[in-house]
Order: sequence, then C-alpha cells, then structure tokens
Amino acid sequence: MSPKSAQWQFGVRLLWTGVGGAVAAYGIYVAFTWYRYGHAARPVHSEESDSLLDRLMPTYEVVERHHVRIAAPAETTFLAACNMNLEQSAVVRAIFKSRALILGGKLDSESAPLGLAAQARAWGWGVLAEVPGREIVFGAATQPWLANPVFIALPPAAFETFHKPGFVKIAWTLRADSMGATNSVFHTETRVTTTDPTSRAKFRRYWALLSPGIILIRRISLAPLKAEAERRAHQAILNGRNNP
Repeated sequence: MSPKSAQWQFGVRLLWTGVGGAVAAYGIYVAFTWYRYGHAARPVHSEESDSLLDRLMPTYEVVERHHVRIAAPAETTFLAACNMNLEQSAVVRAIFKSRALILGGKLDSESAPLGLAAQARAWGWGVLAEVPGREIVFGAATQPWLANPVFIALPPAAFETFHKPGFVKIAWTLRADSMGATNSVFHTETRVTTTDPTSRAKFRRYWALLSPGIILIRRISLAPLKAEAERRAHQAILNGRNNP
C-alpha cells in the first residue's frame, strides 16, 4: 500500500470515527432529554425570576434561560433585542432549513427581513405582557411537531386558561435589566406546558429530538446582540459629544 493510499484510508477512518462519535453523543443527549422531560429547573438566583412569566405560566414542563451582560443602557439593549434579525446568522438559517427537512415543512424564502419582535408578530405570536423599554412577553398555543405549525395568539386571560387538548402553550421573553446608567443584563426565557397527555407525549419526543437546534439559536444570538447594543451605546456617546 502506497503512503498516499494509507493516508487516505486513515483520513476516512478518522472521519467515520468523528461521525460515529457525534451520532453517539446526539443519541445520549436525546435519551437524557427525553428522560429528564418535565423536570424544569426553577430560578437559582433572584435576577433569573420573571414576575410576568410567573403570572402567565407558573408551572411548566420545559424552560430555557439565557442571559448576557452588556455595556449599554437597558433601553438600548432592549431596543437592539427587539430589532435583532436572527436570519442574518448562517447557523440560524441552517437550523431552520434542517428543521424543515426533518419535518417536511416549507421555508418562506421571499419574506422581508424583520426585527425579532416584528417577526414574532408576523409568525402569529401574541404579546401577553409588556413593560415599555424593558420587557416584552410573547405567547401562543401551537403544535410544534407539525411540519408547518400555526401559532395561535391569545389574550393574556385566555392564554392562562387555555387547555384545548392537543396543544402546547409557549411563552417567551425579551428583557433588559438595568445595572446602572451604562450597563444592563439581557435575559431571554422560554417556558412550555402541554394541555393533555397526548400533546405531552408528542412534544416530549419533539423536544428530545430537536431541542439542540432551538437552544443553539438562543445561545448564538447573545454575542451579536451584545455587539449591536454596545455599538449603539458607543454611537450615542459620540453623537452627544458632537452635539453638546
């Protein structure tokens, strides 16, 4: 066997070893997530608590919390979060496409780019609560395991009491907490609860299989949000200096 052929075979074996390891790791993740479903962690620190979400969905089966400290006023951070365009990220676009391929859904490739808050409304999410300049809570009833799920916006009171079988209720936030005049902490939290055993079983399977991509979207959005909010804050300082 020639040295070049041996190197090629070694490369192939290395590739398959990597693929096998990734598949095994994903299988372990799916099994663990399915097993742990319904054991949603409660807030550890007081700053993780959200009174608006606690009123709208005090009990939940799934929760995801993410935060990042930002050198910008809370108002600037919140506005940057609302205007964030997730589809500018190649990774996010790839995750959306992967979901469509797995579930057989369709992507709207002709839609105009929108900020996150406007895009949420366009997709059908309703506003359940809002603190101007600080926090907005979106929510809907839906069936996320479908190829092309429909988001049903409900008034806050109807959302709290909605129990139609076969659905899940999802509430999620964009929130900026002030840490002084020039600093803030951005929080985003998502809570999910199901309406009956059938929807629980369907969503449990869906979450176990597809949650890695959903969680990744939230995590990778933090860095560009931080950069944009701090850019806006810096620009505001420069504008103030140039316009005394």
